[in-house]
Amino acid sequence: MSQSLPSEWFVAESRQNAILAWVVTALLGVTAVLHFLFGSLVVMAVAGVAAAVAIVPAVVLGSWRSTVPWPMLVLAGVALLPGLGPSFVGDFVFAAAIAGLSILVVVVLQMTTAVRMTPNFAIGFVVIATMGTASLWALGSAASARWLGTSFVETNDQLMIVFTAALLASLVSALAFRWYFRRQLEANAAERAGEVVA
Repeated sequence: MSQSLPSEWFVAESRQNAILAWVVTALLGVTAVLHFLFGSLVVMAVAGVAAAVAIVPAVVLGSWRSTVPWPMLVLAGVALLPGLGPSFVGDFVFAAAIAGLSILVVVVLQMTTAVRMTPNFAIGFVVIATMGTASLWALGSAASARWLGTSFVETNDQLMIVFTAALLASLVSALAFRWYFRRQLEANAAERAGEVVA
């Protein structure tokens, strides 16, 4: 029987991780406010949701050191980089950021609730959440193009490229997610073994 992700997969009480996570969270919050003022609502939403999810563990667990791993926050914020226009690379990077948000949700659920996911289920969750978000984006963009005159892809082939980029980004992000936390688990086990020897 497959076991769920142990709590040691998450850097929940590291002072260094907490400081870096709070710095990235603050940057995401400032970015969300600035993009709201400039009318860039998509970027504002990604930054705002990432920042909001990031503060949940500290609020629920009552400790400023209870934070998500800072690399996950950076992944969620990667879509905020300037100069990523409509292209396969831009779609891939944006989808990777959405996958990063999905990963943050998995981490926060593991840290703050009784929900436990197996590693394979967590990977599947990230892929499905990313693809679902890409589908909602497509529907919203099509509706916006029809009624508000905004731009949207012109052919089904272009739409399939967007979905392909989302699928690849979600798979890459989910596998990186599993690799990162397996590495963290091994590092924590080695640290505990060193403490026992000492």
